[in-house]
Amino acid sequence: MRTLVATLAVVALLFGAGSAWADFDDGEAAYRRGDLATAFQEWLPLAKQGDAISQGLIGTMYANGEGVPENPAEAVKWFSKAAEQGYADAQYNLGHMYKNGKGVPQNDAEAFKWYRKAAEQGYADAQNNLGYMYRLGKGVPKDDAEALKWYRKAAEQGDAIAQFSLGIMYAKGEGVPVNNVRAYMWWSLASAQGHKRAASNFNIVKKGMTPAQISKAQNYLGGMYNKGDGVPQNDAEAVKWWRKAAEQGHAKAQNNLGVMYLRGTGVPANAAKAYMWISLSNAQGYKNAAKFMDIIKLLVTPAQIAEGKALAAKWWEKHND
Repeated sequence: MRTLVATLAVVALLFGAGSAWADFDDGEAAYRRGDLATAFQEWLPLAKQGDAISQGLIGTMYANGEGVPENPAEAVKWFSKAAEQGYADAQYNLGHMYKNGKGVPQNDAEAFKWYRKAAEQGYADAQNNLGYMYRLGKGVPKDDAEALKWYRKAAEQGDAIAQFSLGIMYAKGEGVPVNNVRAYMWWSLASAQGHKRAASNFNIVKKGMTPAQISKAQNYLGGMYNKGDGVPQNDAEAVKWWRKAAEQGHAKAQNNLGVMYLRGTGVPANAAKAYMWISLSNAQGYKNAAKFMDIIKLLVTPAQIAEGKALAAKWWEKHND
C-alpha cells in the first residue's frame, strides 16, 4: 500500500499555494509535523463532504493506525468511497485490501478488478500487481502475454519490481521468446535501484552471454537513460552505457557516443573524440554515422579531424590484433 507521505507528495502537485482547501492544507501541515490526530480531524470533514483525495487519506490512516486506532474495515469503507469516484490511489489500496483479506474477505477477483482500474490510469504499482496476477493466474485466467504487457508498463515508469519480473519473463521465455539481452537490460535497471535479486540474476545471465549480446544490451541501456525510459533521464549514464558498448565494437553505440561528444551532452564536448567514434561506426556501415560524418566535417578543424583519425586508428589496432 502506498504510504501517506507518498500520497501527499502527489497531492501537493494538485493543490498549490493559495488553494481554497485551507482545511486540507492544515491537515497536511499537521501530518508533516507529526500531529496525526489533528491531521485526521482536518481531513475527516472533507472526506464526509465527498472529497475523494481526503477519503483516500482517511482510509490510509485507518489502514495504518495513524492518528486513529487501526481499523481495516473503516479503511475499506473510505477506500471504496474514493475508488468509486475514480481516485487511482484509493483503487490501488482497495485492491491491496482485497488481495490480503484486510477488512474484507480475501478475494483475488476483486483485487484484480481494482488494480486494473488504477493500472489503466497509469498507476505503476497497480500495473506491476496486475502483471503478477496475470502471470500466476490469480483472480484472472493465467495469461503471460498480458502479464508481460503490464509489467512492461510499470517497468517503463521505473518500477524496480516490475523490471525484475520482466527480466525473469525474458530469461525464461514466458509470453515472449527467450531474450537474454532484454533480461540483462531490465535486471541492470532494477539492480541500479537496489533490487538485490536483480543484481544476482544480472551477474548470472551476463556469464552466459556473448560479447555481441552484452554490447547490444548496453546500447539499449544507453538509449533508455538518454530518453528517460524506465529510468530518470541521465545523459551521463547514457554516455557510460554507450561507451561500454562502443568499446566492444557496437556500431550504433559508437555513433551515439560520438554524437554526445560532438554536442557536449553528458560529457565535455570533444571534436576529436566525436570524429573518432563516428568514423569507427561509419567504417562498420552504420547509416546514421555516414550522415554525421558529413556534418562533423563542416564543424571541426583539419587538426581535430587528424587527431580523431589517429584516435580511431589506435582504437582499431588495439581491438583487431
